[in-house]
Amino acid sequence: MKNIIYILTFIITTVAIAQTTNNLELEMRKMKQALAYGDKNAAANSMYSIIALEGPTSTFKDSLAYLYFNERNYISCFLVTKDILKSKEDNELLEMNAISLETIGALEAGLESYKNLFAKTNNNYHAYKVAGLQLAMKKYDEALVTIKKAGQLPDDGKATITFQVNKNYNQNVPLKPAISYLQGIIELNLENKAAAKISFEKAISLFPEFALAKSKLTTLEVD
Repeated sequence: MKNIIYILTFIITTVAIAQTTNNLELEMRKMKQALAYGDKNAAANSMYSIIALEGPTSTFKDSLAYLYFNERNYISCFLVTKDILKSKEDNELLEMNAISLETIGALEAGLESYKNLFAKTNNNYHAYKVAGLQLAMKKYDEALVTIKKAGQLPDDGKATITFQVNKNYNQNVPLKPAISYLQGIIELNLENKAAAKISFEKAISLFPEFALAKSKLTTLEVD
């Protein structure tokens, strides 16, 4: 009798595993086809099915986070990355989490994510983002300390910051002059016009076409 029960249990388990494997293969084929056809909603649905079949540690959670981020679905991206980051460290996912929070207006939480990211990377761009959020939250003294730290860190020359000059024109500015410009803005908020002037002049020396820095400097000189 025991042998019969064991055999039945083995058969049921084997059938269940085979069915799960078949379902996984089917959902993966569906997901690849949906992505090939540009149907992101169908791809996301298949990813959810794969995650349900594979369990909490499924790597397709990462894929789902990237899909939401690329589609600018920042609320869902935040929720997925928050879940993943509970069990593993990943700087790219943490950055997506921070960007998502910033974009949806959750500045305090976004600041904490960027602080955590900066602590891991010691990257001047991440320091710039921390300082920018501190400025937005009127934490001027903290922002000044952070942006000065950003200015002292190495720069690989790859990052650029997009500034809206007017409603018809955006300008891409290399990170180092952008750091100097942000420092000038922070110093203006701290009512230190002399220091701000030096920062704007430095920004222009690093990037002579920097429209906003020129405008701020002209205003200061008129005053």
